[in-house]
Order: sequence, then C-alpha cells, then structure tokens
Amino acid sequence: MEISLTTPALLFSAISLLLLAYTNRFLAMANLIRNLHEKYENEPNKILIEQIKNLRKRVYLTRNMQFLGVFSLLLCVTSMFALFWEQMIIGQWLFGISLVLLMLSLSLSVIEIQISVKALNIQIGNMEKRK
Repeated sequence: MEISLTTPALLFSAISLLLLAYTNRFLAMANLIRNLHEKYENEPNKILIEQIKNLRKRVYLTRNMQFLGVFSLLLCVTSMFALFWEQMIIGQWLFGISLVLLMLSLSLSVIEIQISVKALNIQIGNMEKRK
C-alpha cells in the first residue's frame, strides 16, 4: 500500500477534535466530582459513594483515552517525518500504529460512555425511589 505525506495529515483535525471532546468530558467530570465531594461532606450517603466510585473509573478511562489520543497524534507526526525522509516502510508502520492507538482510544470512549449511562441510571433510580 502506498501512502503519501498528506495521508497522516488527514487525521490531525479528527484527533484534535477528539482530544477537545475528551478534555470537555474531563472538565465536566472534575466539576461533578467537586460538587459530589461537597455534598458528601455535608451529607454522606450510599448513592453519593456509588457515584464517586463510578466517577473514579471514568476519570481513569478518560486519562487513558487522552493518553492514547495524544500518542496517536505523535506517531502520526512521526509518520509524516518518516514519509518526508522517504522512509516509506517506517512511515507506513508508524501510521498504522497511530491508527490502532486511535481505535483503542475510541474503544475506551465507548466504555466510558457506558459507565456514564450507568451513573445516570443510579441517579434516575434514586429519583424514582423518592416518588
């Protein structure tokens, strides 16, 4: 398979937007953690503990998603350098590895979304119990 110097460049905008979305998720979780911490300090209960455990998993997943996304981008850039220096085999391998890392990052994103839905279900369950 023959790839040109511009092929890895196509991923730049996609990975950049993905990293922005991951950062927004992280910031939203940070705010939520701070709010839950304040609520827990005032009135500890089992539901808050479950939410906090859930958020801990999500924070670790988000960190790993960001790491894989950034590393994917770095390998993409390295791939472009290799292609620029006409090291086609190395450039192709680096680009392939960056694609695999991007797929892993997206897979972790799906897992994090599932955990997020679980957290919402805990909250909805609590609201239903109060009715």
